[in-house]
Order: sequence, then structure tokens, then C-alpha cells
Amino acid sequence: MRERGAQGPTTRSAGRRATEEEGREVRPTRYRATVEYDGTDYAGFQLQGNARTVQGELEAALTRLNRGERVVVDGAGRTDAGVHASGQVIAFTYAGEVAGSRLQRAVNALLPRDVAIRDLRRAPDGFHPRYAARYREYRYTVWNGPRSPLRERHALGVRDPLDIAAMASAASVFEGRHDFSAFSGATDRSTVRTVNAVRVRREGRLVTIDVTAESFLRGQVRRMVAGLLEVGHNRIDAAALGAALAAPEPALNGAAAPAKGLCLRRVVLGRRPRDDKEDEE
Repeated sequence: MRERGAQGPTTRSAGRRATEEEGREVRPTRYRATVEYDGTDYAGFQLQGNARTVQGELEAALTRLNRGERVVVDGAGRTDAGVHASGQVIAFTYAGEVAGSRLQRAVNALLPRDVAIRDLRRAPDGFHPRYAARYREYRYTVWNGPRSPLRERHALGVRDPLDIAAMASAASVFEGRHDFSAFSGATDRSTVRTVNAVRVRREGRLVTIDVTAESFLRGQVRRMVAGLLEVGHNRIDAAALGAALAAPEPALNGAAAPAKGLCLRRVVLGRRPRDDKEDEE
């Protein structure tokens, strides 16, 4: 009798623990994470039916961990084909067996070598990084030196010297709230955006152009960079750049810097109006 009595509570406790553990495993949990990727071989972040995308790889890994049930990944913004990211933010709801820190390791083990997640943590129900993003920061990198295959995988190679002082001065043309239709390939109903800052710096042969804004139009940063490079080559000045911004037609005949030099560096989260357009660079 004592032996059965001793086992009874133990068995019941084990059953309760198992039930509680099972409850934790199947309860849908909202997660957020930072994603880093080399966009060279991708058709962009957003899911596409007939092309390799970053969202597609993330969803494939999570769906596999979720026993074949699709896990939808929401991003803070869409990056175009060939654009990289070191600070993209994603969110997803997951009810699989792997949880917590083990989930980050498991996802990374299933992702290809050019995509990785970090800083995985729980998020409030309903959290969406697109609407939670207060601003985004992009960096465009120029290698202003001799041909360098390694550097130029993620940077635009420019052989002629650039007038960095002129570029830095002209960058202020883009700051503030403007209609950027001349510097975008977008068909949005509203093409007005607020650019918080544009900074041009040189360190040795490396030139960086950092652009921070609440949101962007499609192709906006790369077209802005194309304009600044024209200034750097002394083909136009700041006044001409300002006139191009105010003109109704595409600036510089729609010229845009190559995607390989562009990287989404950071997404800063914080409350903002839900009707702001999402990043489509």
C-alpha cells in the first residue's frame, strides 16, 4: 500500500508536468528576430512564387521545424534583388516543439550560408515590424580604389577620385520632407517622404553614404546615391541636384546605383502611425 501510495503522487506529478510541457510546446508564440543576409543571389526579401527570396528561405526553415505547417514571416521592409541586410527585423508566430534559444540555433542550422538570424526573443501578440519601425537606416558603400573582387562583392567600385566634400555638402538637399518621385521607381499614391539624415564619409579608399528615414520609396536610396556620385564626379552641383529633386521627371534619366552596394543596416523600433508606407528599397 505504501509503495502504491508513494508512486501515485509521483505519477500524477509527472503527468501534470508532461501536460504543462505539452501546453508550452503547442501554444502559439510570437517571436521577433534580427536577420543578416547577403542578397547577391536573391530576388529580394519578399516572397515570390518563382524566385529565391530571403523570406522564402526563412519560411522554409521554420515550416520544417513546424512539422510542415507554414510559418508566415513578416519583415520590417522589403529589400530589392541584390540588396543586403545586417539589421532586417522579422516576426513570426510559431507553435512547434523547439522553443527559446534552441529555436534560434535550429533555424540557423536549416538556413543557407548567406542568411542567419540573431537576437531571437518573444514579442507581444500582434507585433508587426513594419508598423513598429520608427525609422530605418541604409548604408551604400563605394570602393574608390583599384579593382578589388572581394571588396566589390558588397560595394560599388569607382576608379576615378570622388569629391567627398562636395557630396557631403550636396547630401543636405535630400534631408527633410520632400516629394521623392523624381528619385524613385515607385508608383505609390503618395511619394512624399521624410529623410532624417544623409551622411557621406571617407575612410581610406572606402566611401559610405548613410541614409536614415521613416520609410522609403522603391529604389529611392540607390537613385539618391546615383545623384550624389554625379556630384562627386563634378558633373553636377548641389543646386542642380536640388532642381532635379523638384522636377516632375525622373532625375538623371532614372539612373540608380547598383544594388550590390546597398545594405539595410538597422531598423529602430518604436511606435509610429500605422498608415506610413513600408520600406521598399
